Amino acid sequence: MATGTVKWFNPTKGFGFIEPEDGSSDAFVHISAVEKAGLGTLNEGQKVSYELQSGQNGKSSAEDLKLVD
Repeated sequence: MATGTVKWFNPTKGFGFIEPEDGSSDAFVHISAVEKAGLGTLNEGQKVSYELQSGQNGKSSAEDLKLVD
């Protein structure tokens, strides 16, 4: 599992980005992954762990989100 910090998340638009700790490219996160994790929203600066999944469009997104203390 990768870990990172929420760079920004807009619940109105339904997406945002996570800045990975390893310095790789920012990870896209969709509202469906947030809801599936039982979270209402993500806040800037929150630490999360996640799995990168490849979508049908060939782009990757963060799934299996968990908050990290």
